[in-house]
Amino acid sequence: MEFPAFPYKPYSIQLDFMKFLHESLNRGGLSMLESPTGTGKTLSMICSALQWHVDRKKLETAENNGKEKLGEGKDGDDDEPDWLRNFVPNKEADVVKSKPIMHKRGIGSHLKEKGENVRDLSSYSSGEGEKGRGVKKEERSTKENDGISEVDDAEFLLEEYDSESEVGGKSKRKNVGGDDVLSSEEEDEVDELVGKEEESRVKIYFCSRTHSQLSQFMKELRKTKFASELKVVCLGSRKNLCINEEVLKLGGSNRINEKCSMLQKNKKNEASKMKKVGSGKRIRGNKSSSGCPMLRRKKIEEFANDVIQMEALDIEDLVHIGRDIGGCPYYGSRKMLPAADLVVLPYQSLLSKSSRESLGLNLKDSVIIIDEAHNLADTLISMYDARISWSQLKQLLSHLDGYFQRFCNVLGPGNRRYIQTLMIITRAFLRILSCDEKHVNGTDHPVPCDTMTINEFLFALNIDNINLVKLLQYVKESNIIYKVCGYGDKLVLSQNIGPGGDAEESAISGFRALSDMLSSLINNNSDGKMVVSRPMKTCNGLEGGYVKYVMLTGEKIFSEVLDQAHAVVLAGGTLQPIEETKERLFRSLHLNELPFFSCGHIVPSKNILPVAVKLGPSGQSFDFSYKARSSSTMIGELGLLLSNLVTVVPEGVVVFFSSFEYESQVYDAWKESGIVSRIMKKKRIFREPRKSTDVEAVLREYKETIDTLSITGSTSCNGAILFAIVGGKISEGINFNDGAGRCIVMVGLPYPSPSDVELMERVKHIEGLGKAIPSETACGGRDAESGLQILKRCKGRGKEYYENLCMKAVNQSIGRAIRHVNDYAAILLVDARYASDPMKRNTPHTTDKLPQWIKSHLVPTTNNYGEVHRLLHQFFKSHKNKEATSK
Repeated sequence: MEFPAFPYKPYSIQLDFMKFLHESLNRGGLSMLESPTGTGKTLSMICSALQWHVDRKKLETAENNGKEKLGEGKDGDDDEPDWLRNFVPNKEADVVKSKPIMHKRGIGSHLKEKGENVRDLSSYSSGEGEKGRGVKKEERSTKENDGISEVDDAEFLLEEYDSESEVGGKSKRKNVGGDDVLSSEEEDEVDELVGKEEESRVKIYFCSRTHSQLSQFMKELRKTKFASELKVVCLGSRKNLCINEEVLKLGGSNRINEKCSMLQKNKKNEASKMKKVGSGKRIRGNKSSSGCPMLRRKKIEEFANDVIQMEALDIEDLVHIGRDIGGCPYYGSRKMLPAADLVVLPYQSLLSKSSRESLGLNLKDSVIIIDEAHNLADTLISMYDARISWSQLKQLLSHLDGYFQRFCNVLGPGNRRYIQTLMIITRAFLRILSCDEKHVNGTDHPVPCDTMTINEFLFALNIDNINLVKLLQYVKESNIIYKVCGYGDKLVLSQNIGPGGDAEESAISGFRALSDMLSSLINNNSDGKMVVSRPMKTCNGLEGGYVKYVMLTGEKIFSEVLDQAHAVVLAGGTLQPIEETKERLFRSLHLNELPFFSCGHIVPSKNILPVAVKLGPSGQSFDFSYKARSSSTMIGELGLLLSNLVTVVPEGVVVFFSSFEYESQVYDAWKESGIVSRIMKKKRIFREPRKSTDVEAVLREYKETIDTLSITGSTSCNGAILFAIVGGKISEGINFNDGAGRCIVMVGLPYPSPSDVELMERVKHIEGLGKAIPSETACGGRDAESGLQILKRCKGRGKEYYENLCMKAVNQSIGRAIRHVNDYAAILLVDARYASDPMKRNTPHTTDKLPQWIKSHLVPTTNNYGEVHRLLHQFFKSHKNKEATSK
């Protein structure tokens, strides 16, 4: 099998990768592919998957032509799979005009990495045209005396919520928007069109975790002929695609989403309109905001028609074109979906059911490729978590109460009943967060944290008799979120008081958080757990505190995607141990039934030196277990190790610690003992900052230091050392190629903290402990001892899951070093638990879960540190001589 689109002569492992992927797509179903970063994984995926797509289009065309000649019907071949029989190539949507393929405009294609915490608000109905039911004269007079006129308040009146809506019908709303503006109803029609069109057009969906990774994918795609031969659409979040400067300056993803949604609702009110109040009296309401000027229908269609005909464009390109045209790239890119062969989008947009529905994605019989799949389980489960804070609840109750008091006599019975229900639920949430609610063993000491099942939570709040499905439907269709929060914000401003609650969170965010929480409460009782973390008393009163729903398993969620698609491919540089992903996403599938491809690295074996370091320079055995790691002996021995390493390792050293807290503890001890100054004589020290926004600057300075010293050839100082955190920004997706990562040091086995309440609930769920451990024991004290007790009871799947989490973190961190065929690095696994004698081993060992390309070269044990130092000296000396010879 050949892959002519591959722009270079492929390595043998790249050919094997492409063949396996091509065969997996022919076969369908789920498969996993692991190829170390630096082996051309992305380019291999592009050339194999898109070649399969082209081959299938040609095959379908040939078969259709043959059937026409033979006069066969559509169902002539009973052995033909459904996904292929339903495939209709080259069918374009009416919303996109046919034009010849053009080359992309000469615009920049570099995208700055941005945050990914995105939530789409477009699922909320956006109709306006509110109808008041009349305000009594006395009520009107009272409100006018309060300085709030009847005219001013008319915009906050809710439409009557009729019985049709309550039993499942859609609210009846009038479209009073201008003809030139794309209304929300028209957006729904576009989404329906997309869904119908996609049923007849097989697509390939490529997903990754961040927009920067998607931008890198587009860069690799443009190296191939497919960039001009196939139609490609890149989808992104509002935060990354919005071109309205007034909206962008709000900063956060949630705020941008909320503002965009509000502008769409306001755009129908460009002209002032008459409203009924009192006894049939009509008044003129205030003129609302005219909406977003980027949502003009002609401009969006012009954007879609232009872009779909160009070569593959990344998000930055789309924003550039959107600004030139004056049309919204976010909604414009959605209009291009029907004509696309390849759709490039973030995890959340495809894996979240609500996002798929909002975007109009139909996965039926399509191919889904999920890159960086080691994060898939965490990402998928976290999407369905829900959390509402004490401050959000207080703010929300204040807004609901103020709204109800103002409009009680105006609202119809449906609206009144549902608003009162929301107030009852909000008060119940606040009540369970009260410090007086729960006590340990009947004492007066409050339980700061508690876990319970969904049913236990509903009974505790005494809301088990409320129909949450109908209530959620009301929240979605009635527009109550924007009415209540809009009136509440106005009331706050008119009284010159602070916003209440967390200033960083808007009232809309709090209402949305409650809606998400109510959605979680209609899940199956076994799907998740409720975590109640009570606020703590401070000098400023009660602070903190929240209620959170924790999804325990993603199997049901992932099966919705798996069942629809023809093929799902999980790809990554490091997927081992795959048991962890399997346990959380496709538990019922046996590993021997799962097609799995794993290849070695393209670097020669002499370019990597992994060593299990059991003993320190003074002969002390390394033990970084939770109980022993904080001892002065262990911290001092680690300091001696690094003091020796900086004398033998050239250029850059990256040291991974298990947490920020432990790194700070170690650094402070070294600073006091003189270890820091000793290391600084040879290498400049850098530390990973807690704020992710500061990481880029630290990395830049770290690499510049190494490059500068390499050029000057300084003998007194020979590089830099970076203290990083497992699971932090640096351990995920940062490349330490060449001099930036000549040695990676993994300190201990970074098991997740046993004090993590949510993690312990997942461990209990996987182990099947159920009620074997009371909730109070599970997290009542918020300390590690409770979690350790749970782990001691785990003998099977829960224990293995916990160990797999640790080794997955190790593999991600040490995989930062080797990035290309000529790169070289040493990897030191510092803990006696990594060491073993293969000849004496008859049971599975921790290092069995290392990637094959590292495990096959591992030095499993050494008798003393002197052996480690000697190995390092020889390794770097040989490469230094090689580099000198090549020059």
